Amino acid sequence: MIANTLKTADKNATPFGSGVDLDELEPVNRRRILVVDDEPDTITLLKHIFINDGFNVAGALSGKEAIKKINDINPSIVILDLLMPDMDGSQTLDAIRKINDIPVIVLSAVNQKEEIVNLLQRGVDDYITKPFNSAEVTARVHAVLRRAEKPMILNVLSFPGVDLIIDLETYEVTYRGSTIQLTGKMFEVLALLGKSAPKVVNYQELTEKVWGENSASVRNRLKYLVYLLRQEFLKIDDKVELIENIDRLGYKLITGE
Repeated sequence: MIANTLKTADKNATPFGSGVDLDELEPVNRRRILVVDDEPDTITLLKHIFINDGFNVAGALSGKEAIKKINDINPSIVILDLLMPDMDGSQTLDAIRKINDIPVIVLSAVNQKEEIVNLLQRGVDDYITKPFNSAEVTARVHAVLRRAEKPMILNVLSFPGVDLIIDLETYEVTYRGSTIQLTGKMFEVLALLGKSAPKVVNYQELTEKVWGENSASVRNRLKYLVYLLRQEFLKIDDKVELIENIDRLGYKLITGE
């Protein structure tokens, strides 16, 4: 079925698609679609369809990878399969909703009316059953995006690999189900590490963004503050170090990815 649909997509495609594959190229300023499906062939097919319709597209083979990709690219819409191992589509939807109200279209072989109604009641924006028609899929994506005109702001950083959630709006941190109360500066440092995770944030960037200077005394304050942050996490799980010091470079947040 995929091969036949791909042939149809090739036939109807414009000669030069204006979108890009976000897993291959640097993103540019166009609407972004994240396709979540454990079947690589389905992701490849949908990328082909959406790129030729002018979208930038990224793929994720699991729910956990999808949450990381949402943090990385802040997609305009998510196309979500239901039947995935480990973290299924329903669980992935719950995790997405903890981050923001990004539009989600379920694209699944599950066609039971009760399941479709349940998901629509839980906030899914549309539901398409497999096998699908490429023209219908793109038309539904455009319709959902028109209804969700206001820009979506990523206000929560979620790291399922270590069960950590950082709410940038409420300044609330949840680690392994427990809420951690942090001072303003402690939260600012953690938020900077979270936004760059899993990359290293150098000492100078941290001190200048949090304190507005990069003196020796401020470096010492940063070191002590990171120590306090680590202690808060260790109170909940003393076997995992979430913040790693990369000698002479800076700190990075361990995300379990």
